[in-house]
Amino acid sequence: MSYQALYRVWRPHRLSDVVGQEHITKTLKNALVQQKLSHAYLFTGPRGTGKTSAAKIIAKAVNCHRAPTEEPCNECEACRGIQDGSIVDVMEIDAASNNGVDEIRDIRDKVKFAPSAAAFKVYIIDEVHMLTTGAFNALLKTLEEPPPHVIFILATTEPHKIPLTIISRCQRFDFKRITSQAMLGRMEEIVRESSISIDPEALSLIARVSEGGMRDALSLLDQAVSFADGTISSDDILAVIGSVSHDMLYQIVEAVREGSVGTGLEAVDRLMEEGKDPNRFIEDLIFFFRDALMLKAAPQLEESQDRLQTDEKFRSVVEQLDQSWIFSMMERLNHFQQEMKWASHPQVFLEMFIVQAAQEPASLPSKEPEQTNSSTLEALQQKVEHLERSLKQLQDEGVKSQPQPAEPAPARAQPRAAQTSNKSRANAKRIKSMLGQASKADLQNLQSKWGNVLEQVKQQSVPASAWLNDCQPSASSPDEFVLAFRNEMHRAMVDDKFREMVESAAAKTMGKQMTLHTVLLSDWEEIKASYVKSQKDKESPEQENDGEGAGQETGEEEKGNPLIDEAVKLVGRDLLEIKE
Repeated sequence: MSYQALYRVWRPHRLSDVVGQEHITKTLKNALVQQKLSHAYLFTGPRGTGKTSAAKIIAKAVNCHRAPTEEPCNECEACRGIQDGSIVDVMEIDAASNNGVDEIRDIRDKVKFAPSAAAFKVYIIDEVHMLTTGAFNALLKTLEEPPPHVIFILATTEPHKIPLTIISRCQRFDFKRITSQAMLGRMEEIVRESSISIDPEALSLIARVSEGGMRDALSLLDQAVSFADGTISSDDILAVIGSVSHDMLYQIVEAVREGSVGTGLEAVDRLMEEGKDPNRFIEDLIFFFRDALMLKAAPQLEESQDRLQTDEKFRSVVEQLDQSWIFSMMERLNHFQQEMKWASHPQVFLEMFIVQAAQEPASLPSKEPEQTNSSTLEALQQKVEHLERSLKQLQDEGVKSQPQPAEPAPARAQPRAAQTSNKSRANAKRIKSMLGQASKADLQNLQSKWGNVLEQVKQQSVPASAWLNDCQPSASSPDEFVLAFRNEMHRAMVDDKFREMVESAAAKTMGKQMTLHTVLLSDWEEIKASYVKSQKDKESPEQENDGEGAGQETGEEEKGNPLIDEAVKLVGRDLLEIKE
């Protein structure tokens, strides 16, 4: 069979022919001329970007009879022998099928022998990430210190699978995806030299769908040459790759934008009848919206201009789309694309996208952006002028007093243990009177249900709940309770603004009406000490009248008991109940 595929015929034979990798070819040319070659190289990057081709070019350049030279001559016996594979000193090994320890050990044993027909032995190991762990270990020492006449070139599309011990022993070159412009330039040269008749729009479409791989682009071009009867058109390319035409794409986008579910679903049915792939159509939609977004956000980009030149209707369609709506469509498409990957019937998810997207309102882009921008600028200027006037007034008049904010954030308030207020002290008399009916059982009952009270308050007002984080129930009677606060601002806010809310929550939780008393923690300590002292003063005359009675004995027993003394220190005398 004499015919060869285009990608084989037009495989690069010089570093200058490697398209889109100038950052790598320049470095390699300088190394070849200056004879500063490394003993091992690692070429990584997507498929079809020139990794293996560059490796073979290096093998020819180092063995060329005109060396040192930045490019192989491709005319001498060594260059021709390496090109047709007749020189055994340059070995190209596929690690996918030769990934075992024995194959690598065979290489390790043979590298010590001098080359027979060339100056250097070059081992090109393609898809090196497929080697087993044992094979990598067998390669380590040889890769680190090979004989001076041996060069290793490793190529892979998945460098993350290669052990770091291997990567650290190589010079790494990362091949990047080839840009559409570079790919177009190379393909124009190929079609001109090969006398292939093709529309510029079709050539741009090939460059766009090849995803940065030159080999994929040439394979698609080769397939289109066999498919088309005459001049290759964009419809021929779309038929080969299974994509839809631009007119059909625009028709569906227009139907979705206008909310016409029926028109969109009919178009999907026609696509399925023509044998189109739903997954491919989703990708086409994503790329359409991506190009539309680029045209709206950066119309000056070369890629945007190329799309406009090859597709006249594209601009008129995109002008009707709003940028926020495009974002929403791309999010939906991404979601349904993920769902379709595992679906038995991907057409269903495509139809779901059409229905959901058509129901989302599409706002038209503003027709007067300059007026909108100018009005926004005027509003900002007015705000700046107002702020400048306020600042000048403050500078002229000075700040006479620093008013407290009406409702500062609770988290910023700095609690002080020793602070007090007139309002807090005014509550002391009412609190002292209610302490006569207070009991430990009522307090424990309230404390056990206090979390429910806070939850009730939080449901009504989150700020109110935040102000209550600083307090704790300190005393309770059947129908009244005391909250002691560490911070006066918190106490005042609850007392003035949220009293009814707290009392209502307490009544709902306790099942009876409760009256709230607020006090500062420092004032509560004084109130408690005063109340305990007054109670002791009342008890003292009775103990004196009892003389040597049992009450005196009990008091002496309590006073001399260290356990009771410690309990008094912890909870206070008023909350302590002593039983025989």
